[in-house]
Amino acid sequence: MTTGAAFFLSFRFKKSHPLNRKNKFGAISRFAKWQINTRLNPYPVVYNYTDKTKLVVQRSMTGATGNLYCGLHEFTDMGFVLHFLRSEDLFVDIGANIGSYTVLAGGHVGASVVSIEPVPKTFEHLKTNIAINQIGEKVIVYNFALGNEKGQISFTSTLDTMNHVATQAEANTIQVPVETLDTVLQKEKDPVLLKIDVEGFETNVLKGATETLQKNNLKAIIIELNGSGAKYGYDERLLHEKLLEYNYNPYRYDPFERELTPIDRFGTHNTIYIKDIDFARERVRKADKLRILDNWL
Repeated sequence: MTTGAAFFLSFRFKKSHPLNRKNKFGAISRFAKWQINTRLNPYPVVYNYTDKTKLVVQRSMTGATGNLYCGLHEFTDMGFVLHFLRSEDLFVDIGANIGSYTVLAGGHVGASVVSIEPVPKTFEHLKTNIAINQIGEKVIVYNFALGNEKGQISFTSTLDTMNHVATQAEANTIQVPVETLDTVLQKEKDPVLLKIDVEGFETNVLKGATETLQKNNLKAIIIELNGSGAKYGYDERLLHEKLLEYNYNPYRYDPFERELTPIDRFGTHNTIYIKDIDFARERVRKADKLRILDNWL
Protein backbone atom coordinates (compact mmCIF):
# COMPACT_ATOMS: atom_id res chain seq x y z
CA MET A 1 0.00 0.00 0.00
CA THR A 2 1.35 3.44 -0.92
CA THR A 3 1.80 6.17 1.68
CA GLY A 4 -0.97 8.20 0.06
CA ALA A 5 -3.41 5.29 0.10
CA ALA A 6 -2.60 4.52 3.74
CA PHE A 7 -3.14 8.19 4.64
CA PHE A 8 -6.52 8.22 2.87
CA LEU A 9 -7.71 5.04 4.60
CA SER A 10 -6.59 6.38 7.97
CA PHE A 11 -8.38 9.68 7.36
CA ARG A 12 -11.57 7.90 6.27
CA PHE A 13 -11.46 5.71 9.41
CA LYS A 14 -11.30 8.80 11.62
CA LYS A 15 -14.26 10.46 9.88
CA SER A 16 -16.42 7.32 10.08
CA HIS A 17 -15.47 6.34 13.64
CA PRO A 18 -18.62 5.96 15.83
CA LEU A 19 -17.48 8.65 18.27
CA ASN A 20 -16.89 11.14 15.43
CA ARG A 21 -20.21 10.74 13.62
CA LYS A 22 -21.86 13.59 15.52
CA ASN A 23 -19.03 15.98 14.76
CA LYS A 24 -16.98 15.01 11.72
CA PHE A 25 -15.52 18.50 11.51
CA GLY A 26 -14.12 18.04 15.00
CA ALA A 27 -12.41 14.83 13.90
CA ILE A 28 -10.91 16.56 10.86
CA SER A 29 -9.78 19.46 13.04
CA ARG A 30 -8.07 17.20 15.59
CA PHE A 31 -6.36 15.27 12.83
CA ALA A 32 -5.11 18.38 11.02
CA LYS A 33 -4.00 20.09 14.23
CA TRP A 34 -2.00 17.04 15.34
CA GLN A 35 -0.33 16.61 11.95
CA ILE A 36 0.74 20.27 11.90
CA ASN A 37 1.76 20.56 15.54
CA THR A 38 3.89 17.41 15.58
CA ARG A 39 5.89 18.67 12.64
CA LEU A 40 6.58 21.90 14.51
CA ASN A 41 6.99 20.25 17.91
CA PRO A 42 8.23 16.63 17.82
CA TYR A 43 8.18 16.25 21.60
CA PRO A 44 5.64 14.24 23.64
CA VAL A 45 2.30 15.91 24.34
CA VAL A 46 -0.08 15.35 27.26
CA TYR A 47 -3.76 15.33 26.29
CA ASN A 48 -7.00 14.51 28.10
CA TYR A 49 -8.09 10.92 27.43
CA THR A 50 -11.27 10.42 29.48
CA ASP A 51 -12.57 12.91 32.02
CA LYS A 52 -10.43 11.15 34.64
CA THR A 53 -7.28 10.29 32.67
CA LYS A 54 -4.54 11.59 30.39
CA LEU A 55 -2.18 10.09 27.82
CA VAL A 56 1.32 11.15 26.84
CA VAL A 57 1.55 10.81 23.07
CA GLN A 58 4.06 11.65 20.39
CA ARG A 59 4.27 11.42 16.62
CA SER A 60 4.08 7.93 15.05
CA MET A 61 2.31 6.33 18.04
CA THR A 62 -0.38 4.89 15.79
CA GLY A 63 -2.81 3.43 18.31
CA ALA A 64 -2.37 6.23 20.84
CA THR A 65 -2.93 8.98 18.29
CA GLY A 66 -6.06 7.11 17.23
CA ASN A 67 -7.38 7.82 20.72
CA LEU A 68 -6.62 11.50 20.26
CA TYR A 69 -8.50 11.65 16.94
CA CYS A 70 -11.41 9.39 17.88
CA GLY A 71 -11.71 9.39 21.67
CA LEU A 72 -11.47 5.60 21.94
CA HIS A 73 -9.49 4.15 19.04
CA GLU A 74 -10.85 0.61 19.54
CA PHE A 75 -14.36 1.78 20.33
CA THR A 76 -16.27 -1.42 21.08
CA ASP A 77 -13.51 -3.10 23.08
CA MET A 78 -12.50 -0.02 25.05
CA GLY A 79 -16.15 0.74 25.69
CA PHE A 80 -16.58 -2.78 27.03
CA VAL A 81 -13.59 -2.36 29.37
CA LEU A 82 -15.00 0.90 30.73
CA HIS A 83 -18.50 -0.54 31.28
CA PHE A 84 -17.55 -4.05 32.42
CA LEU A 85 -14.77 -3.48 34.95
CA ARG A 86 -15.18 -2.40 38.57
CA SER A 87 -12.68 -1.03 41.07
CA GLU A 88 -12.44 -4.36 42.91
CA ASP A 89 -11.42 -6.26 39.75
CA LEU A 90 -8.08 -7.37 38.33
CA PHE A 91 -7.56 -6.65 34.62
CA VAL A 92 -4.63 -8.17 32.72
CA ASP A 93 -3.31 -6.18 29.75
CA ILE A 94 -1.16 -8.46 27.58
CA GLY A 95 0.59 -6.48 24.88
CA ALA A 96 -0.04 -3.22 26.70
CA ASN A 97 1.93 -0.99 24.31
CA ILE A 98 1.94 2.56 25.77
CA GLY A 99 -0.96 1.76 28.09
CA SER A 100 -4.21 2.87 26.44
CA TYR A 101 -6.16 -0.01 28.01
CA THR A 102 -4.15 0.03 31.24
CA VAL A 103 -5.00 3.70 31.79
CA LEU A 104 -8.71 3.13 31.10
CA ALA A 105 -8.86 0.22 33.55
CA GLY A 106 -6.60 1.57 36.28
CA GLY A 107 -7.09 5.31 35.84
CA HIS A 108 -10.73 5.70 34.87
CA VAL A 109 -12.36 2.65 36.48
CA GLY A 110 -9.89 2.26 39.35
CA ALA A 111 -9.34 -1.47 38.83
CA SER A 112 -6.10 -3.26 39.65
CA VAL A 113 -4.02 -4.04 36.55
CA VAL A 114 -1.23 -6.39 35.54
CA SER A 115 0.29 -4.77 32.46
CA ILE A 116 2.76 -6.66 30.25
CA GLU A 117 4.82 -5.06 27.46
CA PRO A 118 7.95 -6.77 26.05
CA VAL A 119 9.63 -3.97 24.04
CA PRO A 120 11.86 -1.86 26.35
CA LYS A 121 11.32 1.48 24.57
CA THR A 122 7.54 1.01 24.52
CA PHE A 123 7.67 -0.15 28.13
CA GLU A 124 9.15 3.23 29.11
CA HIS A 125 6.19 4.99 27.45
CA LEU A 126 3.85 2.67 29.37
CA LYS A 127 5.48 3.63 32.66
CA THR A 128 5.21 7.33 31.76
CA ASN A 129 1.45 7.01 31.23
CA ILE A 130 1.05 5.13 34.49
CA ALA A 131 3.02 7.83 36.31
CA ILE A 132 1.16 10.82 34.85
CA ASN A 133 -2.15 9.23 35.87
CA GLN A 134 -0.79 8.49 39.36
CA ILE A 135 -1.92 4.85 39.26
CA GLY A 136 1.39 3.21 40.16
CA GLU A 137 -0.13 1.66 43.28
CA LYS A 138 -2.81 -0.05 41.18
CA VAL A 139 -0.68 -1.28 38.28
CA ILE A 140 2.01 -3.97 38.23
CA VAL A 141 4.15 -3.73 35.09
CA TYR A 142 6.32 -6.40 33.49
CA ASN A 143 8.85 -5.95 30.70
CA PHE A 144 8.78 -9.39 29.09
CA ALA A 145 6.78 -11.43 26.59
CA LEU A 146 4.34 -14.23 27.34
CA GLY A 147 4.44 -17.68 25.79
CA ASN A 148 3.96 -21.37 26.47
CA GLU A 149 7.17 -21.71 28.51
CA LYS A 150 9.89 -19.67 30.18
CA GLY A 151 12.77 -18.67 27.90
CA GLN A 152 13.94 -16.03 25.42
CA ILE A 153 12.51 -14.89 22.10
CA SER A 154 13.35 -12.45 19.29
CA PHE A 155 11.10 -9.41 19.01
CA THR A 156 10.84 -6.55 16.52
CA SER A 157 11.54 -3.18 18.13
CA THR A 158 10.83 -0.42 15.60
CA LEU A 159 7.20 -1.02 14.52
CA ASP A 160 5.26 0.85 17.22
CA THR A 161 1.89 -0.88 17.82
CA MET A 162 2.82 -3.58 15.30
CA ASN A 163 5.89 -4.90 17.16
CA HIS A 164 5.70 -8.69 17.34
CA VAL A 165 7.60 -11.92 17.81
CA ALA A 166 10.14 -11.83 14.99
CA THR A 167 10.39 -14.32 12.15
CA GLN A 168 13.82 -15.33 10.86
CA ALA A 169 13.71 -12.91 7.93
CA GLU A 170 13.06 -9.77 10.00
CA ALA A 171 15.66 -7.16 10.93
CA ASN A 172 15.87 -4.71 13.86
CA THR A 173 15.15 -7.37 16.46
CA ILE A 174 15.95 -7.69 20.14
CA GLN A 175 15.98 -10.59 22.59
CA VAL A 176 13.34 -10.43 25.32
CA PRO A 177 12.60 -12.83 28.19
CA VAL A 178 9.46 -14.98 28.12
CA GLU A 179 7.25 -16.07 31.02
CA THR A 180 3.88 -17.87 31.13
CA LEU A 181 0.69 -16.13 32.20
CA ASP A 182 -0.02 -18.88 34.72
CA THR A 183 3.32 -18.16 36.41
CA VAL A 184 2.83 -14.39 36.39
CA LEU A 185 -0.58 -14.65 38.06
CA GLN A 186 0.35 -17.21 40.72
CA LYS A 187 0.55 -14.58 43.46
CA GLU A 188 -2.24 -12.33 42.18
CA LYS A 189 -5.98 -12.47 42.78
CA ASP A 190 -7.90 -14.05 39.94
CA PRO A 191 -8.50 -11.70 36.99
CA VAL A 192 -12.00 -10.95 35.73
CA LEU A 193 -10.89 -9.77 32.26
CA LEU A 194 -7.91 -10.38 29.95
CA LYS A 195 -6.95 -8.31 26.91
CA ILE A 196 -4.54 -10.11 24.57
CA ASP A 197 -3.05 -8.23 21.62
CA VAL A 198 0.25 -9.82 20.64
CA GLU A 199 0.16 -9.60 16.84
CA GLY A 200 -0.39 -13.27 16.00
CA PHE A 201 1.27 -14.93 19.00
CA GLU A 202 -2.02 -15.35 20.89
CA THR A 203 -2.04 -19.14 20.48
CA ASN A 204 1.31 -19.47 22.25
CA VAL A 205 0.27 -17.08 25.02
CA LEU A 206 -2.84 -19.14 25.79
CA LYS A 207 -0.84 -22.38 25.79
CA GLY A 208 0.86 -20.92 28.87
CA ALA A 209 -2.45 -19.88 30.43
CA THR A 210 -4.39 -23.14 30.84
CA GLU A 211 -4.80 -22.69 34.61
CA THR A 212 -5.90 -19.09 34.19
CA LEU A 213 -8.53 -19.98 31.57
CA GLN A 214 -10.17 -22.41 34.01
CA LYS A 215 -10.58 -19.89 36.83
CA ASN A 216 -14.21 -19.24 37.70
CA ASN A 217 -13.59 -15.54 38.29
CA LEU A 218 -12.30 -14.98 34.73
CA LYS A 219 -15.45 -13.88 32.93
CA ALA A 220 -14.22 -12.45 29.62
CA ILE A 221 -11.30 -12.22 27.20
CA ILE A 222 -10.67 -9.57 24.55
CA ILE A 223 -8.37 -11.12 21.96
CA GLU A 224 -7.10 -10.15 18.52
CA LEU A 225 -7.61 -12.90 15.94
CA ASN A 226 -6.97 -11.31 12.56
CA GLY A 227 -4.96 -13.94 10.69
CA SER A 228 -1.57 -12.75 11.97
CA GLY A 229 -0.98 -16.12 13.61
CA ALA A 230 -0.45 -17.70 10.18
CA LYS A 231 3.10 -16.34 9.99
CA TYR A 232 3.95 -18.51 13.01
CA GLY A 233 2.09 -21.54 11.65
CA TYR A 234 -0.99 -21.06 13.85
CA ASP A 235 -4.55 -21.62 12.65
CA GLU A 236 -6.65 -19.15 14.63
CA ARG A 237 -9.78 -21.19 13.99
CA LEU A 238 -8.29 -23.79 16.33
CA LEU A 239 -7.75 -21.13 18.98
CA HIS A 240 -11.37 -20.06 18.56
CA GLU A 241 -12.46 -23.67 19.06
CA LYS A 242 -10.24 -23.98 22.13
CA LEU A 243 -11.88 -20.93 23.69
CA LEU A 244 -15.29 -22.46 23.00
CA GLU A 245 -14.15 -25.62 24.82
CA TYR A 246 -13.40 -23.45 27.86
CA ASN A 247 -16.96 -22.04 27.54
CA TYR A 248 -15.89 -18.61 26.26
CA ASN A 249 -18.27 -17.56 23.48
CA PRO A 250 -17.85 -14.64 21.05
CA TYR A 251 -19.95 -11.49 21.33
CA ARG A 252 -20.23 -8.09 19.70
CA TYR A 253 -20.61 -5.09 22.02
CA ASP A 254 -22.43 -1.82 21.32
CA PRO A 255 -21.25 0.76 23.91
CA PHE A 256 -24.01 3.21 22.97
CA GLU A 257 -26.81 0.72 23.66
CA ARG A 258 -24.80 -1.42 26.12
CA GLU A 259 -25.87 -4.51 24.23
CA LEU A 260 -23.92 -7.78 23.92
CA THR A 261 -24.95 -9.77 20.85
CA PRO A 262 -23.75 -13.34 20.20
CA ILE A 263 -21.85 -13.90 16.95
CA ASP A 264 -21.01 -17.10 15.08
CA ARG A 265 -17.27 -16.61 14.71
CA PHE A 266 -14.41 -14.33 15.64
CA GLY A 267 -14.10 -10.93 14.00
CA THR A 268 -11.38 -9.47 11.79
CA HIS A 269 -9.83 -7.44 14.62
CA ASN A 270 -10.53 -7.89 18.34
CA THR A 271 -13.23 -10.26 19.53
CA ILE A 272 -14.82 -10.31 22.99
CA TYR A 273 -15.23 -13.84 24.37
CA ILE A 274 -17.50 -14.14 27.41
CA LYS A 275 -17.95 -17.09 29.78
CA ASP A 276 -20.74 -15.70 31.96
CA ILE A 277 -23.06 -13.65 29.76
CA ASP A 278 -25.60 -12.88 32.49
CA PHE A 279 -22.83 -11.49 34.69
CA ALA A 280 -21.44 -9.42 31.81
CA ARG A 281 -24.81 -7.99 30.79
CA GLU A 282 -25.58 -7.00 34.36
CA ARG A 283 -22.18 -5.32 34.69
CA VAL A 284 -22.43 -3.21 31.55
CA ARG A 285 -26.05 -2.27 32.27
CA LYS A 286 -25.22 -0.87 35.70
CA ALA A 287 -21.96 0.92 34.82
CA ASP A 288 -21.71 4.67 35.37
CA LYS A 289 -22.16 6.87 32.31
CA LEU A 290 -19.12 8.61 30.88
CA ARG A 291 -18.59 11.28 28.24
CA ILE A 292 -16.13 10.78 25.38
CA LEU A 293 -15.82 13.72 22.97
CA ASP A 294 -19.46 14.67 22.18
CA ASN A 295 -20.93 11.31 23.18
CA TRP A 296 -22.39 9.77 26.32
CA LEU A 297 -21.72 6.07 26.81
